[in-house]
Amino acid sequence: MSNRVCPWWLGYLLASPVRRLLQDPEEIVGPYVREGVSVLDVGCGMGFFSVPLAKLVGGKGKVVCVDLQEKMIRGLKGRAEKAGVSERIYARVCSQDSLGLSDIAGRIDFAMIFALAHEVPDKKRLFSEILAAMKKTGKLLLAEPRGHVSEADFEKTVSIAQSAGFEVLQDLEIRRSRAVLLRPKQGEM
Repeated sequence: MSNRVCPWWLGYLLASPVRRLLQDPEEIVGPYVREGVSVLDVGCGMGFFSVPLAKLVGGKGKVVCVDLQEKMIRGLKGRAEKAGVSERIYARVCSQDSLGLSDIAGRIDFAMIFALAHEVPDKKRLFSEILAAMKKTGKLLLAEPRGHVSEADFEKTVSIAQSAGFEVLQDLEIRRSRAVLLRPKQGEM
């Protein structure tokens, strides 16, 4: 499900501890993730959010991590092992046509797409597949980088998410990002 895919080697920069100064993963996802939940990290890269998410879900939770690039997944697995959370992370490589989430249908409490939607040519399919994986009570954090995505393009992406079955819960303030919190439309699932 890719269009202009982020080069795999950039994953090292995106997972850098220096990035935490601008975007603290625990601060961003902490309000939505608690111990024991199931999380979906779409476009996980080398795990900038995945590893902190795995710490937040605790031993009874799980984080399903999906990326198009095998090298990103390998980097994530190494970081998860080093952090001692590899048993909570279920990493997989998706295809360009599908996230491959049918085995987790209706099981996800919280999902996130951070700085990825602009790379995906078929956004409707992206959001439809995520919706199918989520519980009725689930939440989806959608964020795009201000430097790459205009306000008009972000609004178009949100509109596509809404047409796929999501509704906006609230606009979010995330440094250097345009972001919203979504949930499945009531009565849609």
